[in-house]
Amino acid sequence: MDKLGFLDSVAKIAAFISLLLALFLLTVKTENKLANRLFGCFIILSAIDFSGLFDYSFPQQYVDLEILRTTICLLEMPLIYLYVLAVCYSDFRLKGKHLLYTLPFVVMNIVLMPRVYLKSGVEKEYFLAHFSEMPEVYFFQILIECQYWFYIVSIFLILKKYRKIYLENYTNPSTSTYKWLFQMNCVFVVMHSITASKNLLRYTATRDTFLWGNVLMVVMALSVICWFVMKALNHPELFRGINSGLQLTREFLPKENINETEIIINNQDEGISSQIQALKKYMTAQEPYLDPSLTIQELANQFNVPVRDLSVLINHHMDQHFFDFVNEYRIQKAMQILKDPSKSQLTVLEILYEVGFNSKSSFNTSFKKYTNLTPTAYRNA
Repeated sequence: MDKLGFLDSVAKIAAFISLLLALFLLTVKTENKLANRLFGCFIILSAIDFSGLFDYSFPQQYVDLEILRTTICLLEMPLIYLYVLAVCYSDFRLKGKHLLYTLPFVVMNIVLMPRVYLKSGVEKEYFLAHFSEMPEVYFFQILIECQYWFYIVSIFLILKKYRKIYLENYTNPSTSTYKWLFQMNCVFVVMHSITASKNLLRYTATRDTFLWGNVLMVVMALSVICWFVMKALNHPELFRGINSGLQLTREFLPKENINETEIIINNQDEGISSQIQALKKYMTAQEPYLDPSLTIQELANQFNVPVRDLSVLINHHMDQHFFDFVNEYRIQKAMQILKDPSKSQLTVLEILYEVGFNSKSSFNTSFKKYTNLTPTAYRNA
């Protein structure tokens, strides 16, 4: 099989599997329907993108559709950006303003209109025959690069804020969503960097080298899509979003209280110290941390204080994230159980559920953070 035939086969397999995965995402029953639909649409557009590598001759009367297909890639990163928002924030909804993200796609097709869509005959044939050398194509490539890196940076900024809000307001399963989306964005950075390098081969290398570059990119893209979806299926907890209305503690602190220097509890006024002691006593006596889905809002309701005051108390005055504050009590409880000879028959898995964790990896990470030992090693010691 020659290179073109091999590329055609790989591209068709990639497109076929992508469409199957998209069909699954668009029909599967889940609480996170919007995120699944956005990602399903992204996969469909990727499949359409793959079709450009098929070994076929497009009918002359429909050549405008082929040109339109080449610009479809300008809709892919906006979909991924919206997907990240939908995964991170449980109350995210699509609105009319989000149509602005289609602007590069619209602009590109307007640029192509004078010499492609509105032309016919010899002029149009000449443009298509020298397509890769036309100014419109250079503009297209620059637009893709600008758009891609804009969304990459935007996603990293969203994830940075998401992680801070989660740590200040939630506990389990913590940063797994952040880690997953961060990995995904890093993969996109690598993929696009390789794609951009591959595109340079169009002008600097032989046609055979360029074709093999296309084969490599299709195989890598297919692998990434399969990995992405299988990860989502095997780890549904990744899609637990937070409320977008939540603020970081520093956003509602009085200006004069925003100080990056450490606050030592002994130097605080008696009111703050007494509140901290009362909170610690409540945590020890009532053990609210045993609830695996405990949030700062729920703890504030139980402790009978405004949620903002509790957030400032923990995240600012105690200089701890709510996540670390709660998990510290869970680890201390787990340590008591592990040291208790009468409970030696309990497995580590049973213990982590008993103390409020619902993820073995999260429990092991937190336990080692506080003890420098794994739960099993601590029990044996």
